[in-house]
Amino acid sequence: MSRFALAPLGLAIAASLSLPAHAQEAATNLDTVIVTGTRAADRTVLESTSPVDVLTAEDLRRAGVVNGELGSALQNLLPSFNFPRQSNSGGADHVRAAQLRGLSPDQVLVLVNGKRRHVSALVNTDSKIGKGTTPVDFNAIPISAIKRIEVLRDGAGAQYGSDAVAGVINVILDDVPEGGAWEASFGAHHTDVEPIDRTVTDGQTSFVSGKVGTRLGDDGGFFRVGLELKNREATNRAGFDQIPPWEQTDANLAVQGQRNYVLGDGATKGLNAWLNGKLPFGQSGEFYFFGTFNQRDTQGANYFRYPEGASNWPQVYPNGYRPISLGENRDTQAVAGARGQWGSWAYDASLDYGRNDFTYRLKNSLNASLGPDSPTRFKTGDYAFDQTVANLDLSRVFDAGGATHTLGTGVELRREQYQTGAGDPASYAAGPYTDRPTGSQAGGGLTPQDEADLSRNVVSAYGNVSSQFGERLSTDAAVRYEHYQDFGGQWTGKLAARYEFAPAFALRGAVSNNFRAPSLSQIGYEATSTGYDAAGRLTQGRLLSVNNPIARALGASDLKPEKSLNYSLGFTSRLGEHFDLSLDLFQIEIDDRVALSEDISGPALTSFVQDNFGVSGVQSASYFINAADTRTRGAEFVGNWRHALGDGELLLTGTWSYAKTELQNIVATPGQLLALDPDYVLFGLEESNTLTEATPRTRAAIAASWSNAQWSLQSRLTRHGKATRVFDFGGGYVPRQTYSAEYQLDAEVEYRITPKWSVAVGGQNLTDQYPDKSNEDIYYFGNLPYDVLSPIGSNGAYYYGRVRYTF
Repeated sequence: MSRFALAPLGLAIAASLSLPAHAQEAATNLDTVIVTGTRAADRTVLESTSPVDVLTAEDLRRAGVVNGELGSALQNLLPSFNFPRQSNSGGADHVRAAQLRGLSPDQVLVLVNGKRRHVSALVNTDSKIGKGTTPVDFNAIPISAIKRIEVLRDGAGAQYGSDAVAGVINVILDDVPEGGAWEASFGAHHTDVEPIDRTVTDGQTSFVSGKVGTRLGDDGGFFRVGLELKNREATNRAGFDQIPPWEQTDANLAVQGQRNYVLGDGATKGLNAWLNGKLPFGQSGEFYFFGTFNQRDTQGANYFRYPEGASNWPQVYPNGYRPISLGENRDTQAVAGARGQWGSWAYDASLDYGRNDFTYRLKNSLNASLGPDSPTRFKTGDYAFDQTVANLDLSRVFDAGGATHTLGTGVELRREQYQTGAGDPASYAAGPYTDRPTGSQAGGGLTPQDEADLSRNVVSAYGNVSSQFGERLSTDAAVRYEHYQDFGGQWTGKLAARYEFAPAFALRGAVSNNFRAPSLSQIGYEATSTGYDAAGRLTQGRLLSVNNPIARALGASDLKPEKSLNYSLGFTSRLGEHFDLSLDLFQIEIDDRVALSEDISGPALTSFVQDNFGVSGVQSASYFINAADTRTRGAEFVGNWRHALGDGELLLTGTWSYAKTELQNIVATPGQLLALDPDYVLFGLEESNTLTEATPRTRAAIAASWSNAQWSLQSRLTRHGKATRVFDFGGGYVPRQTYSAEYQLDAEVEYRITPKWSVAVGGQNLTDQYPDKSNEDIYYFGNLPYDVLSPIGSNGAYYYGRVRYTF
């Protein structure tokens, strides 16, 4: 039976077996009190004025612990969350970017225990999804440290500060005072790779985690600590090389028919550590602290360099070479604070420090301009971002006008700093062989002129109030003033309400405005690189900051902040203890969306830069722009049904999400570019495609779980919607392909041997589904048969086993 014929069978299994996708926790613990999106101390998921999903540690463990990736677990559980796997995508091979509601990765705010999480230092400039952003690195957050995650799917800039355009993801850490757990899993991909007609086993992944806690004193104090170790081997789904026509020399044709490229996940080794604790003092106060640490070494794929060509010396690589990028990622967050009661006011004062350091290296590379004696290993740059946040928050409850109100107010001081450091001199040197490309292949090193050192201060003051008017009406209102050192001040506000118009039926809605200043990296990052353009031809390019004189001469201007308006309207229902549902419609309008320009290339550019700035060999250039206004419209549905079955409990969950982004008021190509070449376009087909069609508009899942004292059976069938890729190769050659929707079936069986020991076996993508193969215009001469756009990825089926011990 073909894997496509198995999809209906998977649907039947999901309906008869096991566990939920999105909002499983919302299904099983609807009465869990939420802390995200409201000041009220007693609201549950369905009572929230804005849509909030709650995911438990058990949900996450079963959805993503088999590979230790929090981002993958969230994609499995949240239809609005997209976490695509990148390959041959530069920095995105090392730090994957996530999306919420189809928006950019830097338009979602991430909190840990309610405190702002820092972003990565590495700018994704070669990826499709998340291009031009420095996203939060979800995989640097230990999955074993999590008690639950609350996801607010609504604009929340007035409540939490800038960046909360698409929503807020609040990671709440494990605070059990005693006991612990140990867990180990091992899995691998076993799949039929159609382009090479082979069955392959690869991507072997081992993951071990442990955590333990102890009480501190007799008044509720505790200290909890954990550690995770992960090792993942690489995967490869590349096809057989047909050799591009412009590379077809006798020497190069000798490697025809080989797998010269790599398409898949790079090898990864990582360590995660975390701690969480509190220590009471005085009558009502407590000192709290928590932190996370991640050290991760990763590898990424790059295009093959053929034996005979300007980018190679046969004396070094007689059979050609494929550079391998190496990432050294170090990520730290440390938070300490005190909270308690001060008269009728509750206070919370905290200091939050986060830092990410990333060192980018290359091996199996070459600086061809240095000749046969060129090094083959390079450090191409250092990147660092750190963020310090000081916060004082006050709140109190009072009655007025026949209603109960919770008032919150506070101030926040934030300092951000972004730095880049030059690579090895050999990584950017222009050697004596002037007919050869300069710089290390697969990413020339940052030059001393490229180095950035930027910082800024952000001050904000806010107030919000959550009110309960009788049994039926509840509201949330918030206002914030935020002042950026480099962009001035901005007011944001939000008003949300929920009205229960009949028993078990309610309407909710919200309106808010949000503000996102361009990141420091979007303002100051510069890089010089030698690589392949979209058409597969070798080019030397520059990514220029908007302050660079060359960029100004090409029409660059100061970046403006993004401003947005969010509207939502929803319906919720809970019928007895068996059934609940929610349906929310939303619209997000964003003005002055920040994005990278198209790559500006050609002889006119090269001559212009040479003649006016004395810089030779620049074949392409790009810079950040306020590209367009966008409007995103969508809907999200969650339904849960639960009932006793046999000696256990059966839970069925259905979810669906839709988000469509359209461009409005696209930035015009500046006259400076048109004067060089009337065919130049500042923001055109490729980057428009990045914002609108490259992300699937729809995702849906049905899931089921049944469990009793000994057994837990679970299954989930997810439908990933279609996505479209557009290339502009120039000269009117604009290949386009829409990749159809794909179904993914996951299942797991867990058996509790004793109250402390359990074992599980399971699989993800059990029907071994793949995206559509790319057509001949896009698959790069057989080498890259699958695109990276589909969330199902191109790794095929994955099988795993797990053992767990709790104490």
